[in-house]
Amino acid sequence: MKILLFGKNGQVGWELQRSLAPLGQVIALDRHSPELCGDLADLRGIGDTVRRVQPGVIVNAAAYTAVDKAEGDVETAHVVNTEAAGALAEAATVVGAWLVHYSTDYVFDGSGDIPWKEDDPTGPLGVYGRTKLEGERRIVAACQKHLVLRTSWVYAARGGNFAKTMLRLARERDRLAVVDDQFGAPTGADLLADVTAHMVRALAVSSSGNLGGTYHLAAAGQTSWHAYARFVLDCASEAGVALKATSSAVDPVPTTAFPTPAVRPRNSRLNTAKLRTHFGLTLPEWQQGVARMLTEIT
Repeated sequence: MKILLFGKNGQVGWELQRSLAPLGQVIALDRHSPELCGDLADLRGIGDTVRRVQPGVIVNAAAYTAVDKAEGDVETAHVVNTEAAGALAEAATVVGAWLVHYSTDYVFDGSGDIPWKEDDPTGPLGVYGRTKLEGERRIVAACQKHLVLRTSWVYAARGGNFAKTMLRLARERDRLAVVDDQFGAPTGADLLADVTAHMVRALAVSSSGNLGGTYHLAAAGQTSWHAYARFVLDCASEAGVALKATSSAVDPVPTTAFPTPAVRPRNSRLNTAKLRTHFGLTLPEWQQGVARMLTEIT
């Protein structure tokens, strides 16, 4: 199997290079790849790349993810998140490839407290969510053989993440203030990559082709950013990390305490029953992945 991966140096793309390797030849690209175009802003270039490589599977782990910046950079976000998704879908159809594409809980309006199902009404609150949703629609319209995987609260040991920020601040300050009215499930890039590999393998051995579609993929359980921060500091304290602010010094505050250009959804919970049922997978509790990541960075 030949797999073409876009976004190789992102958090998820980095892990995908590992998880997809046992499935076949992985051709991994980023924006600066010299021989093949991996820049999603170059629509003609990425289409040409697909036609040259002739992959059996395309995995798009690249996106415009700067949520706040997107509010003032609508055109670029639209090209990368919407137009490029459509271009990859059209090219995938031409060569007969499966297209695996990552999307986000930001396609919903964040209302209520029930985990979102795949067929629930969408209602993005900002540019990032709107461009990602339109990208999903372009893929569904242009490519029958697709997997759209919506996820939330992604982190990795590599690069910056919420846990690293909390640890840094807890070393510097006596007290912290963290939002307590947004809820979701912290989801490791390694988990996303491993589940993706399982799904791609299932597609390869399935004779029906009925496994395609849109799925929600996130770690099990739910938490708030405030409880997430306290968990991180508790783990660090147990590991002997010297902190000025322990978990008891983390104060809960509302979202309004930290105004941002882009509105954050309050409810980022995702119902993963469809994925677990169709692919026979078990998704671990979010605490398991975060604790594992913390052992790597502390």
